[in-house]
Amino acid sequence: MEPDRHSELNALRPDLLRFARLQLRDAGAAEDAVQETLLAALAGGKQFEQKSSYKTWLISILRNKIIDIIRSQGREAPLSALTDDPEEEAAIEALFEADGHWRKDVRPARWADPEASLEQQQFWRVFEACLDHLPERTARVFMMREVLGLDTGEICKETGISTSNCWVVLHRARLALRACLQQGWFAGAEA
Repeated sequence: MEPDRHSELNALRPDLLRFARLQLRDAGAAEDAVQETLLAALAGGKQFEQKSSYKTWLISILRNKIIDIIRSQGREAPLSALTDDPEEEAAIEALFEADGHWRKDVRPARWADPEASLEQQQFWRVFEACLDHLPERTARVFMMREVLGLDTGEICKETGISTSNCWVVLHRARLALRACLQQGWFAGAEA
């Protein structure tokens, strides 16, 4: 591999590590996944066909490494079933009317231009901070579904939760992320 690729790998390493930490929530496992990714990139550099950016190619390698780690962890030590937190459940229920519609005083505001936000690096920093504030298991289920693209059955198998519990966890994660992003990002964009 040419020297430019080595320096590019070194420059991209912090981004890869941050991505892995968000997914795995374990600094050691994240470091291992990134190291395996970098080794795979060095060994298979000729396979990079430049159909995407080099960073995108590395993240796809890392994504596969993360999925392998999650699957192996699931086989080795499945998570116990998630327990319902009565305080969290009450806080979520307080957001809705009896008929299931948002209460008018807490209804989320419209976001000015969410697609434009996705292009801004600062948005992703706020998003990562919001993810870090989710309960660990909730964040893990959300990341498995929305970032790693695992289907519900596979998530349930790997985490030891039921399908209905998975959907509840995903719903709670989305509500919490929306509230956090509303406060930490979109409220400032509307001002």
